[in-house]
Amino acid sequence: MKRTLICELPSSLNTEVRVCGFVDTIRAMKRNQFVVLRDHTGKVQLYIDAHGKPELASIVGNLTQESTIEAVGTAISNQSVKLGGLEVAVSELKVVSTAKPELPICKDSTLDVRLDWRYLDLRQPEKLLIFKIQTVAEQAMREFWTKNGFLEIHSPKLMATASESGSELFHLPYFGGTAYLSQSPQFYKQMAMNAGFDRVFEIGPVFRANPSFTSRHDTEFTSVDCEISWIDSFADVMAFEENWVNFFMSQIKEKLGSSIEELYGKQVIVPSVPFPRITIKEAKKIIRATGYKSEKDDDLEPEEERLLSGYVKETYDHDWVFVTDYPVTARPFYHMRNPQDQTLTCSFDLLYKGLEVTSGAQREHRYDVLKAQILEKQVSNKDPKLLESLEHYLRFFEYGTVPHGGYGFGLTRMIMKLLDLSNVREVTYLYRGPKRLTP
Repeated sequence: MKRTLICELPSSLNTEVRVCGFVDTIRAMKRNQFVVLRDHTGKVQLYIDAHGKPELASIVGNLTQESTIEAVGTAISNQSVKLGGLEVAVSELKVVSTAKPELPICKDSTLDVRLDWRYLDLRQPEKLLIFKIQTVAEQAMREFWTKNGFLEIHSPKLMATASESGSELFHLPYFGGTAYLSQSPQFYKQMAMNAGFDRVFEIGPVFRANPSFTSRHDTEFTSVDCEISWIDSFADVMAFEENWVNFFMSQIKEKLGSSIEELYGKQVIVPSVPFPRITIKEAKKIIRATGYKSEKDDDLEPEEERLLSGYVKETYDHDWVFVTDYPVTARPFYHMRNPQDQTLTCSFDLLYKGLEVTSGAQREHRYDVLKAQILEKQVSNKDPKLLESLEHYLRFFEYGTVPHGGYGFGLTRMIMKLLDLSNVREVTYLYRGPKRLTP
């Protein structure tokens, strides 16, 4: 008999159905017994006539929470039932797998304990919703890109050189030599521009050997990247991204907004376009006015991101803000310099509810200028072999180049802030950090 999903039961009233899933709760009485069954689409109450079907009552009497069962019965309307106003009157019941009586986690378990038993933790509807959000967001992102002429690429995750910061590289032996896990698809996105792909995107894993234990950091995460050719300035990239964000947020709201409000008590706010734009210099003035003293002159600390976003929310009633024109000292060598002020870059970050979720820029595409900027970083970073290590990267710019720019977007950070959760571990399927490689 074909399985009926719980979400399909309203259209199957007064017919025989077969439902399968996990035992959520059990309520056994002398005359009647009730089992709440849960699958990935919802919950339903199973009704067992203990007096009329003692063999089924015996099965229920030995059930444990989170066991898996199959039940055959008639879907009937019962408005007194809170779970959708219906129940299944069971005629057949089969235990597929019996769970141990004592579960290793509960709602009060610490995050680390819950991560030890992540597959059990993920059974809860509010956890499942996180990955429904992720799915809808990625589908919408891809839809917007493809409608705008983008190609999807899959760049290698094994590299011969660093793609971002040499201090956060994972090294591994590679046939007598050394390879590195990719920190970003950046170099290969730029190669695609000079290969004539015009517009590309990628959603894939990246790796950072970052020893931080903060709520925003991990050693492996999903990066969402795109690159655009023939831009006039980094303002073109920001304009594209804000419309892209507006689209995928509208899709999340349309398809999952009611579920998010039900399970998390949060309303999905689709951001208006354009987003506020504030230079890093202006941002520092705004933050200093709050009395906060920063240890950085060229970048924002986490507390500064929160303070600035608070100001933007109060002033513009907006959850998103672009911070622009970062100093050269805070940005990679491949960011283009501001033509009017060579100490600044044509770059931006995007903050969402007090957290950086994007870093982007116009890239330097002129071979001689790019080489000079590498040599400059070689001196400032005291890395005498930097130019040599980037020889293959520089080749991408030797035979005709195009002006281009793009951004990298943090998927888990966005979902964390969307639901106002406190840690990226909560929205990562299986988190990886300095002290976690299992499960």
